[in-house]
Amino acid sequence: MHRCKCDERSGAVIVIFDRKSIISDTVKNEGMHKQPAMADIKYLTINENDINWGLTVTTIGYQHIAPNSSYPSREHPSAYLFHPETGRVLQEYQLIYITSGRGQFRSKHQQNMTVGAGMFLLLFPGEWHSYEPLQETGWHTHWIGFKGAFAANIIRHNFFTPEAPVHNIGFNEQLVGLFREVNGYAIQERAGFQQVISGITMHILGLVNYTIRNNAFADKDIVRQIEKARLLMREDPGGDVLPETIAQSLNMSYSWFRRMFRRYTGLAPAQYQQQLKLQKAKEWLIGTDKTVKEIAYVLNFESANYFNAFFKQKMGMTPQEFRRVSRLVND
Repeated sequence: MHRCKCDERSGAVIVIFDRKSIISDTVKNEGMHKQPAMADIKYLTINENDINWGLTVTTIGYQHIAPNSSYPSREHPSAYLFHPETGRVLQEYQLIYITSGRGQFRSKHQQNMTVGAGMFLLLFPGEWHSYEPLQETGWHTHWIGFKGAFAANIIRHNFFTPEAPVHNIGFNEQLVGLFREVNGYAIQERAGFQQVISGITMHILGLVNYTIRNNAFADKDIVRQIEKARLLMREDPGGDVLPETIAQSLNMSYSWFRRMFRRYTGLAPAQYQQQLKLQKAKEWLIGTDKTVKEIAYVLNFESANYFNAFFKQKMGMTPQEFRRVSRLVND
């Protein structure tokens, strides 16, 4: 069940769901502006176990602001309510995904810019910001608020930065489905729901990061060349073919190839080849009776001792120890 009430200042109809309600079918038609302004907003409680998990979700929501409606809705608590002219500062992160319409966004690090369908906004704790839909278009938005040590670690390592809070990732039905999935768990608030929705939130962040990184490679020829280089390396786990030779075979300078390869994979070509060697060594240690000396030879290590040192540095145990432990587990 749900209840409706009218905001006298805006004329917007706010639909608030109780725990036993289901998500309105109107969400499925969020690209159509003829429906009335609607919202599904929830603020969540957090216990000590949720905090210890490392990431907690504080709020989730969906909102349709119809054209020529006032903004924002007064359904938000005072800590979240703001006026677009003065903006606000939150004490949490928020992901906002615009699925239709257009609006304006600005923050401490971002000058006023027009945002619209397919754009993702990331708000940072302690960072002043403001946003609002354009009167002539209104907009549909999904959002998730979250905080915790896990989230702070992602930001600390610059996966996302306050200097670049807006990303144009296009319309992604999978993302919309994940937002709805979070909403479904939050409506029921069953035991352990916070851990589930925090995991989905991480999935959303990962998917956004994946999309941003791949969109950065607009030149598909470059992607094809790097994929070809990776295939050549996978077919030669021993590393007989040097990265410089691969770059030459692809008609690239090595410096440019190395830079693009690292940007695409996160690893330099030589590091990527080392990872392949390690993977192949583990496969042979588990699945064959090849000796350590034989594996070292096939993978082009200078000696078995060098292979032992390399393997222990990467895995924390010698090849013999890895083989013994792996076979005990598999048996």
